[in-house]
Amino acid sequence: MDAVRQEDLSLRNRWVHFKIRDVYFPDPKDVSIALHADDILQGKVIDLSDSGNQELAYAVIEIEGLNQPVIVAVERILGAL
Repeated sequence: MDAVRQEDLSLRNRWVHFKIRDVYFPDPKDVSIALHADDILQGKVIDLSDSGNQELAYAVIEIEGLNQPVIVAVERILGAL
């Protein structure tokens, strides 16, 4: 996890919000993008990717009511509580 920036690490175990359209995985259609693409979701960051040589780091986020976590690019997170 050496390549993850320090500010990204500060997101771990924090509640964050983001747009459904910015969900990388699972397919946003599974999160009702057609009806709610601009809705804001809130969830808890449970893990962060090691971005390595990639331009983006990703956050694994648990959302209450969904049976699997979603993956969102850290740069697409709108804020943290």
